[in-house]
Amino acid sequence: MAVSETAEPQRLTIDELRTLFLFESLDDEQLGWLAREGYVVAVDEGLVFSEGEPATCCYVLLSGELRLCKLSHGEEVEINRTTQRGVYAGAFNAFFGADDRKAYTATMRVIEPSEFFVVDAKTMAIMMNTWFPMAVHLIEGFVMGMRRTNETMGERERLLALGSLSAGLTHELNNPAAAAVRAVSTLRQRVAGMRSKLAMLADGTLDATKLHTIVELQEAAVERVAKSPERSPMELSDAEDKLFEWLDDNDVAGGWDVAPVLAAGGLDVPWMEEVLTAVGPEYLEGAVRWLTYTIDTESLMNEIDDSVTRISTLVGAARQYSQIDRAPYQTVDLHDLLKSTLVMMSGKLLGIRVVKDFDTTLPPIPAYAAELNQVWTNIIDNAVSAMAGSGTLTIKTKRDGENAVIEIGDTGPGIPPEIRNRIFEPFFTTKPIGEGTGLGLDISWRIVVKKHHGDLRVESSPGDTRFKIVLPLDPESD
Repeated sequence: MAVSETAEPQRLTIDELRTLFLFESLDDEQLGWLAREGYVVAVDEGLVFSEGEPATCCYVLLSGELRLCKLSHGEEVEINRTTQRGVYAGAFNAFFGADDRKAYTATMRVIEPSEFFVVDAKTMAIMMNTWFPMAVHLIEGFVMGMRRTNETMGERERLLALGSLSAGLTHELNNPAAAAVRAVSTLRQRVAGMRSKLAMLADGTLDATKLHTIVELQEAAVERVAKSPERSPMELSDAEDKLFEWLDDNDVAGGWDVAPVLAAGGLDVPWMEEVLTAVGPEYLEGAVRWLTYTIDTESLMNEIDDSVTRISTLVGAARQYSQIDRAPYQTVDLHDLLKSTLVMMSGKLLGIRVVKDFDTTLPPIPAYAAELNQVWTNIIDNAVSAMAGSGTLTIKTKRDGENAVIEIGDTGPGIPPEIRNRIFEPFFTTKPIGEGTGLGLDISWRIVVKKHHGDLRVESSPGDTRFKIVLPLDPESD
């Protein structure tokens, strides 16, 4: 800050102070004390103080022009420019005890040579606490109360979201787990049947050549199961009917029970003719039963494999989502975070069409991964609620200069223009009392803007609402 220095600080008289609206209601004794403690500073064009620096002074404009800016997404955004005499900036909340109140909350520059009446922050704190102790207590109580409320309700919002996701995850895990349990139970029965049938086949009446032939047929059947193409219900029904007729014609008992298994494994009448030729009519029924057990067990093992893979995928998604075993701040792939969130929220997305348009060239970025997952969750949850269980959720990523952009859109009714500017306010919600805390978007905004130095904005019209999360690729360069 370029300050014009003088040997003795210039002071203002009581009458001059009274012309400043900030002090106009003070009595003569208070104004006299302020006149002695405060002083006039002349500032050349340029920077006066920067956002985040220790707040040491309170500034009241006497003449000239000032410009106040806030950092957003690494860039300064002008929030006020004025020549109005008496406007104030700087350490005017320094009388609060909390440490985070002792830094400048904005950056101030002067557009032309200007003069300020300056009061040191410590002096302002003494003045406020001495002259207006009740007001200070009330204001500090209100501010601290709001902060505690925000923290408590924010924690509750996170717990509610986690509870909802946990319930969905439990449901998603239960399905493949139950399928695996059922498959294991059935598989045990089939293996017992195979042991019994093996004893029948090898009771001394079956020569070694035919036993080797049946084993070869077994391996061929396993390969057919693995390569069996997907067939429509009608095609499968036709295949079962043809196999049943062939089995019946060749005196294989229980063909109605065997044919569906053989058809599901991709076996057909020509292949069964090869079996008949290989083992002969005498051993056909035993061979058919053996092959049926083989196909059934192979299908059951495939089902178990699919179920366990699904469980592993869900557990992996839960670990990726929670970041429970990883450092809070790390280099992450945004697409991995988005995918894990979608898996965790799959129970809520029933009936919703999900479209993913990912820019695969987007590089990993340093971020608080678990907190970004909370942002996706909050926005997607709002989108699903807006669409009332039916519509399209679109998630798009792209690079915009030195930033990554994540766009989450829905086809709901849109956000009315009259409330669009309020949706990021804490406790503002359009949901009925008890159904929403109004903190989801406020928390999201603070995570994106405050913690990641990014930006969160919304564009909305009926049928097209899009939240855009902008994150710097290299936060250290801001």
